[in-house]
Amino acid sequence: MLGLSAVGADLFIHRPEFGRQPNGERLKRIESSPHYKNGQFQCLEPIENIMEGDENRFIALGKFLFEDKKKERLFPEQSMLSTKTDLKALPAEKDCIVWMGHSSFFMQLGGRRILIDPVFSDYASPLFFINKAFAGSNVYRAEDLPDIDILALSHDHWDHLDYPTIMSIKTKIGKIVCPLGVGEYFEQWGFSQEQIHEEDWFKEIKLADDFSVHVLPSQHFSGRFLTPNATQWGGFAFITDQKRVYYSGDGGYGEHFKTIGKIFGGFDLAIIENGQYNQTWHRVHLLPEESAKAAQEVFAKVVLSAHNGKFALARHAWDEPYRAFKEASQGKNYEIITPKIGELANIGRQDKSFSAWWENMM
Repeated sequence: MLGLSAVGADLFIHRPEFGRQPNGERLKRIESSPHYKNGQFQCLEPIENIMEGDENRFIALGKFLFEDKKKERLFPEQSMLSTKTDLKALPAEKDCIVWMGHSSFFMQLGGRRILIDPVFSDYASPLFFINKAFAGSNVYRAEDLPDIDILALSHDHWDHLDYPTIMSIKTKIGKIVCPLGVGEYFEQWGFSQEQIHEEDWFKEIKLADDFSVHVLPSQHFSGRFLTPNATQWGGFAFITDQKRVYYSGDGGYGEHFKTIGKIFGGFDLAIIENGQYNQTWHRVHLLPEESAKAAQEVFAKVVLSAHNGKFALARHAWDEPYRAFKEASQGKNYEIITPKIGELANIGRQDKSFSAWWENMM
């Protein structure tokens, strides 16, 4: 019986969605990074313990899994309000963005179609009963997507790098941009080395004379199972001759936001993490008031919040991020946009207003 259990466990952890650790030339490149020390990637402001206080991550996970979630309004009582933009019908020259729930975005910028951290699965987990998506939050599937020029993948956590989604859209993907080490997953999953462009923080990936993606730091961590921080995490700046878009990725507050603001001089749109936070782990996730501070420091003209609306990965009410961020943004010199899942928004100043749609839900 023990032998069968061991075989079962081995088969489980060697499922392709767990991926493999970087090796060979990729590992040599990782080891030459100034952000890789003692066998792990490190934040610019090193974090010894992700969790603050006396509660460790295993106690916190137990509370999250087994305490009464309904009492704390972690999930909406009704299906998420949404619409469904026809992505294939969008004019190629239109600079626009569609939120797909959580941190998944379809974006058109400078004539390119870009997909960010796509997760179309019903669970952000290798186990079917953990991190279930909110009812109505999965509006898009692979067949709804046009061909994708650039897939941007911020890090390897299950709510950002989703194996079933990646495999379902594999034939649609052109180039892949990601931080160091993340390319190992894609190479294992059958993507060519020519497709994969992975870089260290503050490095530019120039995909054309008029289009660049910069890999940028965040205050976070990585790992899909037992090995922590073997791959890098981060955000991106998408730069054309006309527009600039910033995606923060996951991460807590740090001086890197000021640095990014100084380097790029502002953004037409900033997609900022706002959700799945807790005072205990705010070193690696922004609190709403920190999201507002970060938006100011990168000199965002327009802000769209991310990391919400699909999964309950923390113990705040499902709609708290919207309410708290709106309050924290009062008097700030940027515009908030709040599209529903699937609703089209311009990149830059808007020609329409968006409703506080969460106020019409329970």
